[in-house]
Amino acid sequence: MMSSPFLLIILSGLACFAYIQGKRRAFSFTGTAGGSSALHSRPGYYGMLTAAWCVLPALLVFGFWMAFSDTILTGLALKTLPASMQDLSPAHLNLLVNDLRNLVSGHVAARDIDPVLQQAADQFKGMERIGRIALALLMFSVAIFSASLVYKRINPEMRARNHVERIIQSGLIICSTIAILTTIGIVLSVLFESIRFFQHVPVTDFLFGMKWSPQMALRPDQAGSSGSFGAIPVLAGTFMISGIALSIAVPIGLMSAIYLSEYASSKVRAWAKPIMEILAGIPTVVYGFFAALVVAPFIRDSGEAVGLNVSSESALAAGLVMGIMIIPFVSSLSDDVINAVPQSMRDGSYGLGATKSETILNVILPAALPGIVGSILLAASRAIGETMIVVMAAGLSANLTANPLQAVTTVTVQIVTLLVGDQEFDSPKTLVAFALGLLLFGITLTLNVVALYIVRKYREEYE
Repeated sequence: MMSSPFLLIILSGLACFAYIQGKRRAFSFTGTAGGSSALHSRPGYYGMLTAAWCVLPALLVFGFWMAFSDTILTGLALKTLPASMQDLSPAHLNLLVNDLRNLVSGHVAARDIDPVLQQAADQFKGMERIGRIALALLMFSVAIFSASLVYKRINPEMRARNHVERIIQSGLIICSTIAILTTIGIVLSVLFESIRFFQHVPVTDFLFGMKWSPQMALRPDQAGSSGSFGAIPVLAGTFMISGIALSIAVPIGLMSAIYLSEYASSKVRAWAKPIMEILAGIPTVVYGFFAALVVAPFIRDSGEAVGLNVSSESALAAGLVMGIMIIPFVSSLSDDVINAVPQSMRDGSYGLGATKSETILNVILPAALPGIVGSILLAASRAIGETMIVVMAAGLSANLTANPLQAVTTVTVQIVTLLVGDQEFDSPKTLVAFALGLLLFGITLTLNVVALYIVRKYREEYE
């Protein structure tokens, strides 16, 4: 049975052959009609157009098969079952479909196989083999037919470049539409589940509640039968740890970018920037170990030495290590933005008598501010979304405190905690994770709006 990668490899080979033939046909007109100047487009565009029409229709057929084949084949296989097994409730029918798919994939032990269901699975496999063969024949027939149509239409007056650019533009539009639709789908999926949560818990209790205890009792008479879903302690911990991280990353990262772009020699820059960017490639679990085994004990011992009550897991430890982790996000992007400032602006400032430091402060940084704000926003998003360091260094306690030496938690940590294991999506304890996700989305959206306002304001001034 032909696998999907094998079909795509053969299709790629046909596309290469179509490109060569289309380009060769375009060259055939150059010898009889006054050379390449007689062609509307360069010969390569004729080859690309032929290859595009060879690939695109075949990919549509392949995409249709991948999207609907499983549903179609499952429906046909279920029709081979006895009538008593077809007239089931939707829940039982879903279980039957799952058993059928497990049989097809070979995930069921031999002693547990139902003979009737096994027969349906064999029917499924047989139809799938036939479908794969039909798919291969249809794909290659469509590819050859469509490519031959374009090949025959190639002539010196054919606007091949316009057609190719139109195809590329359509592909870009489709890709951007997919990105937008994916974002909308994510928001709607979180929104619908959040609405289900707010049917159990009022919005005001969630947004302004001061106690976070999402544990629900198994029985109404059990202690703690009504959980507390106030998000203020979780948000406070998120903002505290992110604020500590940004207070470390932004000054160090920005100063590093200024030094590397304006003061450092090319030799220093050649080895310093890659070493700094290595910080971004270290796994977060390694940072978590470093925070839990080195930074947190050091902070605790230092605090006890001066008489402070320091928790073994603290927001300060998580924030410090997280700030080190996101330094490359600020330094690398800011360095690129500062280097992109036109040299003419520097020369004009020097020509007016400004010193190097005055030029950096009054000319370069304001001109590069939109990009710097973007780098800080990226670092803030990375800090807000970090989970592993917080779990290992700051703990899981949702304490409403302004003391960075105490244990706190964040939104992302609580989302992971609430969704770990087998959960039923019909209780406030589980649905609150989606409400936290929606709240986090709103926070990041607000950050984006603020950053966009700053970027537009200064871009109008310096463009």
